[in-house]
Parts: sequence; C-alpha cells; structure tokens
Amino acid sequence: MPALRTRLHRIYAWYTLGFVVFVLGLAVCEYLGMPKIWIGFCFLAATVGIYAVIGLFSRTTDADEYYVAGRRVPAIYNGMAAGADWMSAASFIGLAGTLYLAGYAGLAYVLGWTGGFCLVALCLAPYLRRFGQFTIPDFLAARYGGHSPRLIGAAAAILISFIYVVAQIYAVGLITSRLTGLTFEIGVFVGLGGVLVCSFLGGMRAVTWTQVAQYIVLVIAYLVPVVWLCAKQTGVPLPQLVYGYQLQKLTLREQELIDDPKELQVRGLYAQQAANYEKKLQDVPVALAQDRLHASQLVAKLKAQEAPLAEIQAAEKGRAALPKTTLDAEEQWQRAKQFNDSRAQPLGGMPRQGQVFAGDPAGTPAEQQQFGDSRSNFLALMFCLMVGTAGLPHLLTRFYTTPSVAEARQSVAWSLFFIALLYFTAPALAVMVKYEVLTELVGQSFSQLPDWIAQWSRVDSSLLSVSDINGDGVLQLGEMRISSDIIMLMTPELAGLPFVVSGMVAAGALAAALSTADGLLLTISAALSHDVYFRTVNPQAVMTRRVTLSKALLLVTALAAAAVAAQRPADILFLVAAAFSVAGAAFFPALVLGIFWRRANRQGAVAGMLAGLGVTVYYLAVATPWMREALGLPGPVQLWWGIQPVSAGLFGVAAGFATVVLVSWLTPRPDETQMQTLALLRSPPPA
Repeated sequence: MPALRTRLHRIYAWYTLGFVVFVLGLAVCEYLGMPKIWIGFCFLAATVGIYAVIGLFSRTTDADEYYVAGRRVPAIYNGMAAGADWMSAASFIGLAGTLYLAGYAGLAYVLGWTGGFCLVALCLAPYLRRFGQFTIPDFLAARYGGHSPRLIGAAAAILISFIYVVAQIYAVGLITSRLTGLTFEIGVFVGLGGVLVCSFLGGMRAVTWTQVAQYIVLVIAYLVPVVWLCAKQTGVPLPQLVYGYQLQKLTLREQELIDDPKELQVRGLYAQQAANYEKKLQDVPVALAQDRLHASQLVAKLKAQEAPLAEIQAAEKGRAALPKTTLDAEEQWQRAKQFNDSRAQPLGGMPRQGQVFAGDPAGTPAEQQQFGDSRSNFLALMFCLMVGTAGLPHLLTRFYTTPSVAEARQSVAWSLFFIALLYFTAPALAVMVKYEVLTELVGQSFSQLPDWIAQWSRVDSSLLSVSDINGDGVLQLGEMRISSDIIMLMTPELAGLPFVVSGMVAAGALAAALSTADGLLLTISAALSHDVYFRTVNPQAVMTRRVTLSKALLLVTALAAAAVAAQRPADILFLVAAAFSVAGAAFFPALVLGIFWRRANRQGAVAGMLAGLGVTVYYLAVATPWMREALGLPGPVQLWWGIQPVSAGLFGVAAGFATVVLVSWLTPRPDETQMQTLALLRSPPPA
C-alpha cells in the first residue's frame, strides 16, 4: 500500500500541474484571438478525453475490481472520489444558486448534507465495510435473510439512482450546450458519451480513479472565480472570511431597491396582472370564451389589414396557445397568478439575503404562520438531506472499496474535508454574485446589457430572461428572472473574467455531473446484474457473464436517463432533493435498525422499506404541482402541516421506523443465521 500511495501521489500531482498549464495555455490563446467556441470545445474534448483514457486503462472483467475497485483504494483517495461522487451538479451548480434565490433557507442544504456525512461515519460506513460484499441489497439480504429484502432494496436503489442520474444528465446537457453552442438535446447525448467512457469499461475501478481526477478539476474551477470576484469587490482573496462584510453592503443595497420608485412601479404592474388572473378565475368558462373571441378577432383584423405575415403568424400562434379546456385554463391561470403574485413582492420575490426565516414571529397571524412554516420546512429539509445522505446507495458503496474498516472511517473524514472546501465557499459566492447583480446589472440600460445575457436566454429562456415591463429602457430587478441552475455558470462572465475561466467553470461543473452520474449508473447496473440476476435469477452465472451483463444494463440505463433528461422534467436541485427523500425513507430505518437493534427482522424490514417508499412517493406525487398535472390529479395542492414536497422523506422515514419496529415486534425473532451476521458487524467493535 505505501508504494501504491506514492505512485498515486506522483500521478495526480502531474495531472494537476498539467491541468493548470492547459488552462494557462488556453488563456494565452484567447488573448491571441482564439474564438470562444474553440475554447469551449477544447475544454470539453480535453477533460472528457482524459477521463476516457483513465477508463480505458482501468478496464476489467474481474468482479472484485468492477464492483468495489479491488478493495484497495487508500483513504485519502477514496475520500476524494467520494467528494467528487457527492459533489454532483446540484452541489456545484445548484447550491450557490439556491443560496442566491432563497438566502438563509438555502443553508439547510449545507447543514443537511454535512450532517449526513457524520451519520455515515458514525452509524454505517465502518459496519458496511466490515460486512464486505458489493452492494447495499447484499447487506439487507444477509442481515434479514431471504430474497425479498434484497429485491426491494434493489428496486429502491434503482429508483433513487435513476431520479438522481436524470438530474446529472440534465446538467450535462446544460453545460455541454453552453460550452459548445450545441442545442440542449444534442448536448445531453454528447455529454452522455462522457459518462459512459468513464464507467462502461472498468466499473468501480475506473470510476474511482476518474472521480479523483474530476475532483481536482471541479475544486479548481469552483474556487478560482469566487476568489477572483472576492478580490474585485473587497481587495481580499479570501471569500470565506470576508463575505460577512459584503452581506452588510448587500443588505443596504436590497433596502434601496425595495424603496426604489421604478421597482415599485414594476411590482405594481405584476400585481395588476395577478389581479387580472384572479378576475378570470372567478368565472373560468366566460373568461376563456372571451379570450378565444378576442384572439380570433385579432387574427381576422390583421388579415383584413394585410398585416405582415410574421404578425399574423404570431397572432395565430397566440390563439393556438390558449387553454383547450376550462380545467386547463384554471390550472394555467392559477400558476400565472401565483407567478405574478411572487414577482409583485419586493426583490422580485426573493427574501432578503440575511433574513433568517420568512414572516415575523411578532407580526400578524399570517406573518406568524409564515414564520412557523418557513422554520418547519428548513428543519424538515435538513433532516431529509441528513438521512438521505446516509441512505444513498452509490455513496455507501464507496466505503466497500477501502482496504480496512479503519480506512473506511478515515475516508469519510477526508470526504468531509474535500467537500468543505466548496461548501464553506458557496454562501460567500451567493452573496457576492447577488451584490454584483444588484449593483452592476440592475439600473443598466437594456441596450448596454452584456452579450452573455442574450446567449443564456437563447439556451433556455427559463434559465435567464429580461423584459422591460414598465417600458423605461432600464433594467429593474423585478424585470430579471434567473434560475438557480446558472448562477455558478454565469459567475465568471458576471465578474468580467476572461472566457477561459467560464470554460473552466463549465468543465468543473461537467466533472461534478459526470462523477456522480458514473457512480449512479454503476449502482443501477449492479443492482440489476448482481442483486437481481446473479443473486436471485441465476446464481450459477460465471463472473465474465455477470460483468458483461452489468455493462449492457449500464448502457441501457444511461440512454433511458438521457431520454428523460431531454424532456427537462424539473430543476436540478429539486430532483436531487427528491432522490434524498426517497433514499432516506427506503434505506435509513432498515439499515440503522438492522445494525443497532437485534429484534429487527425480515418482515419488519420489508414492511418498513415499502411503507417508507410508499409514503414518500405518494406525497411527492400529490404535493408537487407539475407531478399532479402529469398524473391528471384535479384540484390544488394540499400540503401536510405546511411541509413542502421536497421534504417528503420526513413522513417516509417516520413511517419506515414505526413500521419496522411494530411489525418486528408482532412477528418472530430473527433466526440464528441473521444473529450471526449481526454479531459479525458489531463484535469486535470497528477499528
């Protein structure tokens, strides 16, 4: 092992130096006039190319190497790989954006994810490594006995990983389209090739060494622009230490905009639009008939006047876009009313960056209710992210790859260190980006806005759009819509940095998405080939056949995830948080009680996993507006105790624990074989 560590230190030191030289070389080329599109292609080709080379050199058909990297990954490198596996597109792209839009409430992600790693270190990682084997369903089958825990665990692992991987491939498409100028849909499938070359040939062995390389790229790409922006605004290149000072300045600027007459005018126009939709909703059939009549009259008028063809086509397109039924109209107008109500609020509907919770505990009853709901949702989300972290199969599998139990625990500590480098920086990044937007962009003439705004709008208008609502030719904060998914990606351009930095950030985001997608796809293919096929259907299958089947299933899963991602189902952070809720509800009660409670048995574990999954998926379906629409569920959303659907795992975990305990007490004790497995896990104590 010492020789392996020395060799790895040398390889990755040269790799880091090579990446820095590569970026500096492209910076020189940009200065000499290289087109931006070429720089983007260079970043895409070079980074994906090196990941492909690592995957090629790590190819294997050995089951131990393919599923758990031969159990010889040193703690520091396993920690770095786990950090990359963890630092998904949600963390790299979405976290700073959520902190930008939600302010203090976004810290629930930082606290929840960090606390989750503490749960992994204390409750799961050492015990799972002591158990050995390849997958989490392996553990469930050995601890509880029978095929049912394994099959339910495999199904849950597939569901969780598929939701999560769709978010990663969505991000890959977004990043690739920005780097190369390709359309989003083509970018999804181009980026998919990068995912497959990392994991297809070498499984966990290739994924591990690729993830170490990807972590180096993403941490450099994340820190450089925020350090640069901090130095620009404060003169001090230490954003983690001085962002409190910028928060004070941001608070003053927010108050200026709240009181600004032009902002008040824009808010009034949004409020007027909301009132118009409220009026329509009072009698939907009559309002819809009037809209259709007015649209038809406009088309007829333009044709009678022989107006330009473009105007006639636009009017016809507007008529065709009208709701087809009164139910469609009611849902569409309700969403429009909610949108305009939100935009009619101060700061474009965003809370003040330093405001702890929405509402006021000493205010009106409505404000007190709002404060209570905000605080409850903060705590609920933090809880779901903690238990979800401790239930993610692709993350827990990483701790099978270390040489010993002690190194499994050490690798969790290293993971926390490598993740903290970014998590301590994300709140500072959000504050500095918002200060830059509020001071440099807001108040500018529309004719003088930077080109990158129009470029992002062309990628997808839902990501970034500006419109002159009050017609004064000047951008107000209420006239700009920014998605959380692009805050990090637009930071270099917002700060006025060279395009090579934008390319590097996109390459870092691509590395984050690819690293997580690799681990997730491997988890899905392992669940299907190892847990379902080998352990349940054909226990006599030879090793080569199992690995070959795993590779084929990985390819099929990747294509299916790309097809779903191309439909743009939801924002990245929502998809990821939903996966955490499902993971926590499905696995956390069965895993923790299986390790620490002797009385937990197969019937209890099976019932608990089904109950947790069922409650969580049901609440996600009925409490998420777009899912209700997709399922054809009528009526408005009804929340349970005001808890948002992103925290559905709160109910699922509670149901899971209660069901495991109740059913285990009502059914026979675990048999001797299961008790021996538990004794193996708990005695002697983990080193």
